[in-house]
Amino acid sequence: MLNTTFQQRYVENHIGQPVGSAVFLKDEQWEKLEPLLVGKEGDCGTNGRNNRLFIDAVLWLVAEQCAWHKIPASFGKWNTTYMRFKRWNESGVWRRLVEDLDDAPELQALMQTIAAYGDKKIGQLIRRADRKDQREIYNGLRRRGEGDHGFKNEEDKSILLNDDASKRDEDESTLHWVNLVSTPSRF
Repeated sequence: MLNTTFQQRYVENHIGQPVGSAVFLKDEQWEKLEPLLVGKEGDCGTNGRNNRLFIDAVLWLVAEQCAWHKIPASFGKWNTTYMRFKRWNESGVWRRLVEDLDDAPELQALMQTIAAYGDKKIGQLIRRADRKDQREIYNGLRRRGEGDHGFKNEEDKSILLNDDASKRDEDESTLHWVNLVSTPSRF
C-alpha cells in the first residue's frame, strides 16, 4: 500500500507534468473527474484506494504503449492496475466518462484515449478467442482423419468454411490451411 508521504510527493512532483509522452491529471481536471468515478467514498461495495493514481497509471500506460508489467512501481502493483482497468473496461466505465465530460474537452480527450485503448484490447481478446476456436476445429479435423473430412455435421462445416470476412480479418492464414485440410485431394 502506498503511504501518504509518497502520495503527497507524487502529487507535488507530477501533476500536469509530462513524463515521456504521458500527461498526468491536473488538479482542476481531477476535481471534475473525481465525482464521476466508481469506488469513491460513499459508493456501495469496496472503495478504490487511490483513483487518481490509478487514472494516472492508465494514462502513463496508454501514452507509453508498453506492456502492463512495465508500469513503474510508484503507481502500485501492475497486476492490480490491470485487473481494475479490465473491470472498468468491461463494465463501460471509460465510455461513460467520455460521455459525461462534454464540458471539459481536454479531460474528455484524455478519457477518449483510454476508451480507445480499451476498445483495442477488447478487439484483441475477441480475435484471440476466434483464433482459439479455429485451432480447436482444425485440431479436431486432424484427429478425425480425412474420410469424412472431419465434419460431424453441416454446422461444423459451415463454421469452418464460412467466408464472412468480418470474422477472418486477421486470421486468413489459419483458415487457408484449414480449408486445404478439409478439401478432398484433387490429385
